[in-house]
Amino acid sequence: MNETINIVRLRQPDEFDDPLTDVLRTGARKLLAQAIEIEAETFLAEMRDLKLADGRDRIVRHGHGPERSIQTGIGPVPVSRVKIRDRGANGEVDRVRFSSSILPKWARRTRSLDALLPVLYLRGVSTGDFQEALSALMGKDARNLSPSVITRLTAEWNADYERWQKRDLSARRYVYVWADGVYLQARMEDQAECMLVLIGATPEGRKELVGFQTGVRESAQSWRELLVDVKRRGLKIAPDIAVGDGALGFWRALDEVFPGTRHQRCWVHKTANVLNKVPLSVQVNMKTDLREIYGAPTRSAAEMAIDVFTEKYGVKYDKAVDCLTKDRETLLAFYDFPAEHWDHLRTSNPIESVFATVRHRTVRTKGSLSSKTARLMVFKLVMAAAKSWRRLKGQNQLPKLLAGARFQDGIEVIEMKPQSAA
Repeated sequence: MNETINIVRLRQPDEFDDPLTDVLRTGARKLLAQAIEIEAETFLAEMRDLKLADGRDRIVRHGHGPERSIQTGIGPVPVSRVKIRDRGANGEVDRVRFSSSILPKWARRTRSLDALLPVLYLRGVSTGDFQEALSALMGKDARNLSPSVITRLTAEWNADYERWQKRDLSARRYVYVWADGVYLQARMEDQAECMLVLIGATPEGRKELVGFQTGVRESAQSWRELLVDVKRRGLKIAPDIAVGDGALGFWRALDEVFPGTRHQRCWVHKTANVLNKVPLSVQVNMKTDLREIYGAPTRSAAEMAIDVFTEKYGVKYDKAVDCLTKDRETLLAFYDFPAEHWDHLRTSNPIESVFATVRHRTVRTKGSLSSKTARLMVFKLVMAAAKSWRRLKGQNQLPKLLAGARFQDGIEVIEMKPQSAA
């Protein structure tokens, strides 16, 4: 008697059917192959005028390179690179080479994944958990993302950081700058390490990272070293105004290195400092009154709101009033600049919003970041975030500032030339 035995293979925990992902990967492979073919054909068309002595084309196709797997956000996608041959090159110097911008020669991952890795690290995923975490996103066959690869990437990030620190700034001009010192506890050191950050606004209205370095504390000497280094690398023209919190070290260093730059105190930090000097029961109404000051349409209206604030709280909460009024001029400096830029100039939020993620990472890991790793991770996060920083509103006003135009209460002051009598 013959018995038929059916063996049923049980599904493993890490296996699952996902037809949609398979369709996406297949479509991505076809689209990528088409894009590479179009890029190669475009290059050949541009080189069509190059001929050999017998009239044949000098630049021709030469098959495909070996197939390789590119790690993408939807998993590995196999692809082959188009090879182009120069049949008339006289040595390596004269050889015409084809380099694909879509598929670089040694690429193994998309650039979006390289940008994702430091963000994941800062979000709390350790190097040992990268393979498991990314396999859940891109499939169990995800390669080129092992802990050893992450370690090598850290070395690449260090090289990027060193190159960035030595870049030439002689062609750069920053109308506004934002400065802040961020404290992170690396390896539970006795003294928190301070990261000094400087972000600038270009004449085109873009925001970009200008200076970044670590120091033991946010002192005048630490800021002086950063500002001197920026100036030494070519930043000769002083910014029109700098925005920062109440750290006296930065303002002293700024006056020494860029004495012509105006001061603008951050209203977010100042509001927090003032509210810390009063009971919780008073903070709600006081916060509304502070908003009335920096939200006033003119400087005179803001001055009047400060006087009302002083009269209202001066008797019982004199420390809060003193905290506000001692920086009266630097809190209202933004009124001498275009009204379209006031939202940007009243706060150092461009720095604070970025470092909220960094603080989350260091708290999550209980300070397990080393000093060097913390610096590199923060640098990569800031550079990745810079791509999404919103431009300044009212970009058409920036050329007027560069030309020396004056603004009063956010409006350009037009000088009327006297007319002589006929």
